[in-house]
Amino acid sequence: MKTIEDYIDIIPDFPEEGILFRDVTSLIADPEGFRLAIDSLIERLKDIEFDAIIALESRGFIFCAPIAYALNKPMVLVRKKGKLPKETISEEYALEYGTATIEIHKDSILPGQKVVLLDDIIATGGTLKATANLVERLGGDIVKILALCELKGLNGREVLSGYDIDVLISYEGK
Repeated sequence: MKTIEDYIDIIPDFPEEGILFRDVTSLIADPEGFRLAIDSLIERLKDIEFDAIIALESRGFIFCAPIAYALNKPMVLVRKKGKLPKETISEEYALEYGTATIEIHKDSILPGQKVVLLDDIIATGGTLKATANLVERLGGDIVKILALCELKGLNGREVLSGYDIDVLISYEGK
């Protein structure tokens, strides 16, 4: 029986020399691998009480949609600045070279709602931390951060300390 890791391609020296890129597109492209990933993520949420699941652009959307559907939960999108049509709040965060801004609709989370944040990979933790800040500014309570993979060498858990973090696969290094 194959594991989730068996479906993820590892591309050496991408995007730069010395990096082992974990490519989840090969997992998404394989129906058995994708089903295994979604079922495994759903399993991690079985004992969690929550009201909504937050999907981070863009691969987080791919994993979040079938989970929200299966669990009958609302899916809330966090997008890059300028992509959402209604009134938003935004959060700027640091990238390796520069900054980025993400947004969420102002009416997407109600005060006191329990939410799960879902993304494909926890790397530096910057996008997830910015998303957590947005949710908390709207009065939401983050009950879990869930991801398919974690790149331990980028120390995202340190940035996200204080949150309940769960991942299916942890990779050493970057």
